[in-house]
Parts: sequence; C-alpha cells; structure tokens
Amino acid sequence: MVRKKPTLKTVAEKTGLAVTTVSRALLDSPQIALETRKRVAAAAKELGYVPDRAAQRLRTGRTKVISLILDPHNEIPDFGRSMVAGLSYALKGTGYHLTITPDFQGEPTIDPVNYIIRNHLADGLIFTRTEHFDERVKILQEANFPFVTHGRTEFAAQHAYWDYDNEAFSYQATRYLIDQGCQEVGIILPPDRFTFYQHLRYGFMRAVRESGVASVIPVGIDLDSSPEALRDHFGKWQLKAGTQTGIVCPGETSALAISSSLTDRGLRPGEDFHLVVKRTSGLFELYRPSYFSIYEDIFQSGEGLGRSILNLLDGGKIAQNQTVQPPLMGSELVQQAEVKAI
Repeated sequence: MVRKKPTLKTVAEKTGLAVTTVSRALLDSPQIALETRKRVAAAAKELGYVPDRAAQRLRTGRTKVISLILDPHNEIPDFGRSMVAGLSYALKGTGYHLTITPDFQGEPTIDPVNYIIRNHLADGLIFTRTEHFDERVKILQEANFPFVTHGRTEFAAQHAYWDYDNEAFSYQATRYLIDQGCQEVGIILPPDRFTFYQHLRYGFMRAVRESGVASVIPVGIDLDSSPEALRDHFGKWQLKAGTQTGIVCPGETSALAISSSLTDRGLRPGEDFHLVVKRTSGLFELYRPSYFSIYEDIFQSGEGLGRSILNLLDGGKIAQNQTVQPPLMGSELVQQAEVKAI
C-alpha cells in the first residue's frame, strides 16, 4: 500500500489548527506565536511533510532552491563532495533545497547561469573558480540575482564571496621550502584566466624576492594538466646538480603526479627535492613518503557559502558576506579538528 503524501491539511488535522494557520506557521510568520510555530514544525517533521515547491513558487515567487554550478576539475580530489556536504549542512532545516548544475569543460561558463536566470530555477546561485573579470558576475549583478562566488574577482562593483587565502598559502609554502635549505623553488599554477593564479603567484614571488633564491614556474603545464602530462613533464625536468629544489603544489593531484615521477627517477624526497602540498582531504595523509602540507577546508567553504547566500536572501549586506579563509597549519589544524568533534 502506497502511503499518501502528507499535506497542509494532514498537519492541520494533527495539530488541531486551521490550514491557513499551519501554512503561515511553516513560513515562520512572526504573526504566529513562537510556540505554535514550533508545534507545527514538530508535527510536520513527524509526518514527513514537505512543501509543494510548485505551489510555494506560485504563492511566494520563490523556488526555495539554491543552485551550485560546479566545475568538475581534477585539481582537488573530493572537492565536489566536500563542497556539497558543507552547503547541505548550512541549508539543513531552512526549507531550501540544493541543486547541482554541472559546468562542462569546453562549453561557455555563462550558459548555465543564463539558463537558471531565464527559467527562474533557483533563488540564489553559487559558483566556483572565478576569473578576473568573470562574465557570470556581471550578468548576475545586472539581473539583480543573489549569488556568492567561491573566489574573488577584480570588478570594482562589490559582490559576495568566500575565498581561500591562496596568497598566504603560497607564501608560507615557499618560505617553508627556503627554510629547509632549498636554493631553487618552483610552483605549479592554475591557468592564468583564474583569479587565484595571481594570488598564488604573488605569494610565491614575495617569498622569492625576500630570500633571493632562484625560482622557476614550469611552462606548458598547470594545475588543470592531466596527471599523465605532469608526470611526463617532471620525468624530463633537469634538477641542478648540488642544488636542493622545492616545489609548491596547490593541489593533491599535481603533488601525487610530481612525486611519483621524481621518485621513479631515483630522486630522494627530503634530499634531492622537497614538496609542499595544499591538502584538502585525508588522501595525502596516507601517501608515503609524507610531505609537508597546508590545509584548505572545503567543507568549511561550502558551509560559509551556504550561510552567505541565505544571509543575502534574508536582506543581508554584501560587505558582510566577503570572507577570506586562512590556511591551516599544525596546531591550528588540530584545534579545528577538536572544535568539529565537539
């Protein structure tokens, strides 16, 4: 026997309230007493009541949907799952649903944005991997459509964002390599159309200028290169005799490819070369030999993006929703883990 879907009338019968009262209570109307709202919410949860989104849209003009446009890149393993988990945590209990819209490589990045705006498929948008003058930001601002970006841009007009401090990461990573005695340091950068290309490069070059060590930025490969291309490049890379070389890897995939390529040549980690890795998952903790890592919490990014879009939809100011997430190292990482456990 198929159980009928609970309706507003079902909740009203259980609580002994009028259907209109139940409807307003579920919309969290301040005109309904707080205790009544709590009683209705508890009954709705017990019955498994879910609002009819189509009817809700007709009545309020809102879809109660947040859409994440996700770039399926290989730079960060488990990026999508961690991002979605953080967003889902932020939206839990708010009545908003999360949808995922893929941003396929080789297709215009503006297409999914236009599609969502044109068909009003969401109340708010979140997207990743921002460019310096990202056309998605421009069109969303012109449409007055609420959005938050994972990454910054260089537009004069302000917009909401949650970003990782890639400049601080690359500076700290490069300084670590220099402190280990590396006389030459390098970094794998993303394609230069992305804003975080500049952030990573600024931090790297600042550390290089302070110390005076030799530097190299590989040409012909980047963070979006395949693992095979990275392995091939570093399989031919000539290290200077008698010079310790250090490489900053802002992604775990690049670090795995480079490490396997160099060690396959008989080069010794910690002696012939050093790596610093931006770690975003537990994957690299299992890799041997181990390398020094600096952590980016993608779950926290997702949660922060979710809370920001909710705040904007509730009338919050853009300036209150601009966050740069600091890198986590050593004791900071342990403290964060303890807080999450609590």
